[in-house]
Amino acid sequence: MTLTQKVAVVTGSTSGIGLGIARALAGAGADVVLNGFGDAAAIEELRAGLTAEFGVRVGYHGADLSKPAEIATLIGYAEETFGSVDVLVNNAGIQHVAPVEDFPAERWDAVIALNLSAVFHGIHHALPGMKRRGWGRILNIASVHGHVASVNKAAYVAAKHGVVGLTKTVALETAGTGVTCNAICPGWVLTPLVQKQIDAIASTKNIPEQQARAELLGAKQPSGAFVTPDELGGLAVYLCSDSAAQMTGSSLLMDGGWTAQ
Repeated sequence: MTLTQKVAVVTGSTSGIGLGIARALAGAGADVVLNGFGDAAAIEELRAGLTAEFGVRVGYHGADLSKPAEIATLIGYAEETFGSVDVLVNNAGIQHVAPVEDFPAERWDAVIALNLSAVFHGIHHALPGMKRRGWGRILNIASVHGHVASVNKAAYVAAKHGVVGLTKTVALETAGTGVTCNAICPGWVLTPLVQKQIDAIASTKNIPEQQARAELLGAKQPSGAFVTPDELGGLAVYLCSDSAAQMTGSSLLMDGGWTAQ
């Protein structure tokens, strides 16, 4: 599988799942546009390191994806600087945990804006170019929570269910154009977002971090192991391949057996 001469925009790719997918796409030969927050020097080191390791062009744009105008600017930057956006990976996301009656309205709005609305805006701006070229791959990083719910995660679960639905609609609208749209739905992945939940369990219950990890996994994920960003990257590369040309509108679970229960 080669993605040489393809350009991939991966949102939320300065760490975690997004970085794992960006690395996998670069390893397959794609030029990559990184996006996300972080220390400027660290991001530049990351960008330069990917270029040196994989021999591809790597750019960075710091668009705040909660602001639709900046999403348009991100896609425009990629098209102007690299010539196209052939692969769009909508990965950026945030979380807030609280019972519905205590859920702050501003946190609901923030989660929906980044986890769902930003996915729409990214597709809205990238899709016309993909259609003109007759080839494109849209990968929406949803979640196991796009299929099932958990308590105290109203906004996140609503957003991820929305992403799965949006994926199906875009797939139908692009059927036969050479563009595919699929969702990847991970279970627990050890990212900074999940580490915060582990830390909270350890602090609340006054238990060691390793025990808190085991509790988090044991409650949901029968495999007893975290999904890794590299594993998700491998799936992303497959979905960009010719072998997946007729896979569109799919919602692919990588959840260690979570939803098999």
